[in-house]
Amino acid sequence: MATYSDFKLTTELPSYQALEKLYKQSGKDFKVAEAFQKDPKRFEKYSKTFANFDDSKILFDFSKNLIDDEILSHLIQLAKDAKVEALRDEMFAGAPINSTEGRAVYHVALRNRSLKPMKVDGEDTAPEVDSVLQHMKEFSDEVRSGKWTGYTGKRITDVVNIGIGGSDLGPVMVTEALKAYSQPGLNVHFVSNIDGTHLAETLKPLNPESTLFLVASKTFTTAETTTNANSAKKWFLDTAKDSAHIAKHFAALSTNAEEVSKFGIDTKNMFGFESWVGGRYSVWSAIGLSVAIYIGFDNFNDFLKGAEALDQHFVETPLENNIPVLGALLSVWYNNFHGAQTHLVAPFDQYLHRFPAYLQQLSMESNGKSVTRGNAFTNYQTGTILFGEPATNAQHSFFQLVHQGTKLIPADFILAAQSHNPIENNLHQRMLASNFFAQAEALMVGKDEKQVESEGAKGGLIPHKVFSGNRPTTSILAQKITPAALGALIAYYEHLTFVEGAIWNINSFDQWGVELGKVLAKVIGKELDTTEKVSTHDDSTKGLINQFKEWSS
Repeated sequence: MATYSDFKLTTELPSYQALEKLYKQSGKDFKVAEAFQKDPKRFEKYSKTFANFDDSKILFDFSKNLIDDEILSHLIQLAKDAKVEALRDEMFAGAPINSTEGRAVYHVALRNRSLKPMKVDGEDTAPEVDSVLQHMKEFSDEVRSGKWTGYTGKRITDVVNIGIGGSDLGPVMVTEALKAYSQPGLNVHFVSNIDGTHLAETLKPLNPESTLFLVASKTFTTAETTTNANSAKKWFLDTAKDSAHIAKHFAALSTNAEEVSKFGIDTKNMFGFESWVGGRYSVWSAIGLSVAIYIGFDNFNDFLKGAEALDQHFVETPLENNIPVLGALLSVWYNNFHGAQTHLVAPFDQYLHRFPAYLQQLSMESNGKSVTRGNAFTNYQTGTILFGEPATNAQHSFFQLVHQGTKLIPADFILAAQSHNPIENNLHQRMLASNFFAQAEALMVGKDEKQVESEGAKGGLIPHKVFSGNRPTTSILAQKITPAALGALIAYYEHLTFVEGAIWNINSFDQWGVELGKVLAKVIGKELDTTEKVSTHDDSTKGLINQFKEWSS
């Protein structure tokens, strides 16, 4: 395994220092519209087409970004100096690259549908991964066919996934994105928030006799998840009465057989996953059982294979043409040299309306770090603030800031050429596509004072209608959002995030930042169990707790 003692800070790398110099000399004044005028083959040069395992295509157009050959070559050198390829190869070899927790980072093994040997600690993961998948297939097939019934013999009509974080965000996003592949009459719901309203509103329209709960918690001790699961069990038993019926209505996505059994779940209906599966990468694992039930196992398998195909591209393609690497290098260019603090992902696809929320965890939990793998505090920016909403709605909310605000906001726009719902002779999709193309073009070319004047504006109104342009976008055009295409898109962003972290020399695979609030919440939780006023904590927290006790009693 490679060591990272060669450099603690990315700013120590000669290629980083060369990029700083290049940015000051020409990079900060780069005009992308002028670059297109100078190079008629710019689109061809800076766009890459990914071919999936099923021969479907996704086009990644990087040509509207603030780069040229010189800038890109320096960025490629930065990736090489930061040992991106070595770290990538270690990840795919099952090495413990999660250095602070001493774990492998092996979500890529979960989509190893070619069943090639992929080892952790000398043991091949492929047989166990496939065994869990076959168990998921058997279970999901039984639920979908009606063979699996509730305690009164009724077929399952509603599946409720109870989880939090990666055990919720991934399945929610994927089931929404692939709703076109769902089975009529079989609905899926998700409960994550400890706010009782989430569970109560989800359960209101459901029938306990035809509802199946999936409790997603690796340890089966996650406080929010187990609390929601126990409340769901109580709701179920209020009707079913007999705890023996729990086995027909609850399954566990967990590795803690003892706690699962105590809950009343038959351990035959327990689906495990390993310690090398991080929460935000777990949708590929047993955590994806709700997805497999909703869209069918064959489609879930295509979802895995689409990601596997992108993995192969990431491993085998030279950095200069490696699509996730290029996406990551652009992110580093804007974040560390142009001073961009945010990144917009706007899917022009209603089915992808939860995609930005999913990417928020992937990006910000992974790279929201300020200490390097060399145990030094960074003297440079790391993770960006990722945000987004589906267009065209987003155009009527925050695109004003993207076009004319004072901040540089690099953006990814995502569109499928073929709609799952081509209503009105595909009119809606053509209107959607026209906005997809127009927004990226407008952000690039802008509108100067002469154009504004030629359109009839006068006097003080002119500057208000000027658009500076030169605002970068990456356009991602898929043929259709199929299970395979979605798998590839997620894998693209996973590997992009990985490369960012490698360049910043941070551990993208731990999440210590979520711990402190949880620890304090346990202490405060015990204090809220009494009616006595608290005298500990800072004055603000103490005052808030005591006011809450008074008002909630």
